[in-house]
Amino acid sequence: MTTPAPVPPTTTLAAPHTRRLPLRSLSSGNVAAVLERGFTVIRNQNWMILVSGFFEPVFYLLAMGIGMGGLVGDVTGPAGEPIPYAAYIAPALLATSAMNGAIYDSTWNVFFKLRFAKLYQAMLQTSLGPLDVALGEILMALFRGFIYALGFLGVLAVMGLVTSWWALLMVPVAVLIALGFAALGMGVTSYLTTFQQMDLINFVMLPMFLFSATLYPITVYPEAIQWFVMAMPLWHGVELMRQLSFGHLTGATLVHVGYFLGMTAAGLWLTTVRLRRLFLR
Repeated sequence: MTTPAPVPPTTTLAAPHTRRLPLRSLSSGNVAAVLERGFTVIRNQNWMILVSGFFEPVFYLLAMGIGMGGLVGDVTGPAGEPIPYAAYIAPALLATSAMNGAIYDSTWNVFFKLRFAKLYQAMLQTSLGPLDVALGEILMALFRGFIYALGFLGVLAVMGLVTSWWALLMVPVAVLIALGFAALGMGVTSYLTTFQQMDLINFVMLPMFLFSATLYPITVYPEAIQWFVMAMPLWHGVELMRQLSFGHLTGATLVHVGYFLGMTAAGLWLTTVRLRRLFLR
C-alpha cells in the first residue's frame, strides 16, 4: 500500500497594509487652496456684500444706543455700576455682528455651493479632503467676522465707548464667536436641501438676537426663561464681550470661552463627518 505524498503546507502571504491613517483620509493639508478660491471670489464678486454687512450693527448702535439711549438713560453694567445705554448695547452688537457674518458665510453661502454649484463635490474629487474643505470655509467665515469686529471696534473708539484696554481682546473674541457659529452652521446646513428649510435659520437667529440680553438685561425675564436664554450661544458671546468692554473678568469669563470652544469642536466634527458621508461613500 502506497502512502500518499504529504501535501506541502500552504504559504499564506499577508495582505499589504493599505489602510490609511484616519487624519490622512480626511485632509491633505491643503487648506490654502480653499482659502485662495474664497479670496478670489470676494475680490471679483462679493466684496460689496462683505462691506454692506458692516453697517448693520452701526445703524443699530446709532438708532438704539444714541436715539433710544437718550430716553433710557443709564443702566447697570457688568460690575454693577451705572453706564450709558449705548455703552451697554455696543458689546452685544459686536457679538451679534460676528455671529451674523459667520452665519451668512457658513449657511446661505455653503448651501448654494453644496446644493446648486456642486462645488464641494468637485473639490473632493481632487486631493482635498473633507476636513480641508470644512476648515477652508470656516476660516473664510472667520475672516468676515474679523473684519466686522475690527471696523466696529474702531467705531466704538471714535464714539468714546471703549473704556478699558481689555476691550482690545474683543476682536479675537469676536473671531472665537464667529468660529463657533461658522463651524456649527456649516454642519447644520449640510442637512438642509430646500430654500424653505433654510428659512428656519432666520427663524432661529432673530429671536436669539432679541432675547439674548442684547438690548436689555436678562433679569427682566422670569427665572425659568433666564435659564433658557443662558443656554443660547449668543448670550455667552454678549456677556463675554461686555466683561471685556469694561475690564470686569470673573470665573464666568472662562465658562463663556469654554462654551465656544466646545461649540467649535462639535461643529467642526459634524461638518467633517457630513461632507465625508455626502461625497466619499
